[in-house]
Amino acid sequence: MPQTNFSSLNLHADLINNVSSLGYETMTAIQAQSLPHILAGKDVIAQGKTGSGKTAAFALGLLHKLEVKKFRVQSLVLCPTRELADQVAKEIRKLARTIHNIKVLTLCGGMPFGPQIGSLEHGAHIIVGTPGRIEEHLRKATLKLDALDMLVLDEADRMLEMGFQSTLDAIIEQTPDQRQTLLFSATFPAQIQSIAKRIMVEPVMVKAEATHDENIIKQHFYKVNNDDERLTALRLLLLQHRPQSAVVFCNTKREAQEIADELLHDGFSVLALHGDLEQRERDLALVRFANKSISVLVATDVAARGLDIDALDLVINYHIARDSEVHVHRIGRTGRAGSKGMACSLYSDKEHYKVALLGDYLERIIESETLPPASLLKETPQAALMSTIQIDGGKKQKVRAGDILGALTGKGGITGKQVGKIHLFDNRAYVAVSQNVARVALKKLSEGKLKGRSFRVRLIS
Repeated sequence: MPQTNFSSLNLHADLINNVSSLGYETMTAIQAQSLPHILAGKDVIAQGKTGSGKTAAFALGLLHKLEVKKFRVQSLVLCPTRELADQVAKEIRKLARTIHNIKVLTLCGGMPFGPQIGSLEHGAHIIVGTPGRIEEHLRKATLKLDALDMLVLDEADRMLEMGFQSTLDAIIEQTPDQRQTLLFSATFPAQIQSIAKRIMVEPVMVKAEATHDENIIKQHFYKVNNDDERLTALRLLLLQHRPQSAVVFCNTKREAQEIADELLHDGFSVLALHGDLEQRERDLALVRFANKSISVLVATDVAARGLDIDALDLVINYHIARDSEVHVHRIGRTGRAGSKGMACSLYSDKEHYKVALLGDYLERIIESETLPPASLLKETPQAALMSTIQIDGGKKQKVRAGDILGALTGKGGITGKQVGKIHLFDNRAYVAVSQNVARVALKKLSEGKLKGRSFRVRLIS
């Protein structure tokens, strides 16, 4: 059994001290299994679900290896979506806060190209990005990877699922042969095994079992006969459990949008999250869901990567996932941080073979339960707790969370308890406020000033 204390690792003292100050005392299973090999310079394939602590595993590895005085790109982390890349970069910066003058840069699609070129000209130690945008920078010679000594493929299964195989090949071609490669994946399909053989040298395979505790996550399965019944079943489950935060997983982008539209028509507080949305729409959907301005998010698996929600009350599988590992990955988003979780799955006769495979995987007999009573359809859906106000000023205008909080809670304003999460972007900010004081908060920000300036504000509905 590996040692589980970070202090047992051959890590730089300042990294161990910082990890301790962040409240991380013991390693998660994936960290305990992978970090000793990563620190020893070996190539590692690590399998673990979202929330397993894999980001800290590779982040500590690349920070330990980094030579700050050599101001060139030494590590590249590739992620399938911009949301996940932002989350990973944030975690790396947090773990690197005791190392001075370290530069972490995110390069993702959906963002202007020009400013990224400017940032690259100033140099960076660590690049976190999406494959398409990284390849574009390499093609235009605005990014050079000749000094790279660590390559990380995060959520490798999703990158391949999204069709990034040839893009990844083009990027890897431009990295030195003498490098350490880390591959992190929630599932381990044949494609991953094939890419690992080509790009890795004698990799060590580690696996943090994607188990779930029935005492933490209660699973319920419901049989439906057709699409109309499936949609009714979804409504009934949402009306019975009345979650503040629920994710409904769909297998296709089109289905995710159609289901969200149907629920919205029925008065539910809902948004869709899928790859066909503009980046700004996706950002806003994630912000509103995270700050509890939206109760239900209807999402595809790929779009939900990078979804960083602490307390998810309910996960509903509108269809059974394509494979059992993905199912466990989905439901693992509820019941985190020691809280109880609930997962409901809908299936028809056509999906019976998937249910049988899932039963084998979970080592349990899956039996259909009775759906909640139809009388619930007369009830009003759960309203969101909060409302979101958009401010047309952000980090580039030097707006800080404290400025927004101060403006809202000043004379004649609202109380601190009525202010929820504040999200800052480059040129805009979003603040959640309790539904019942949204108009008062909007008036306060409209008539007040931030950093001595007036900014345009509006209520997002």
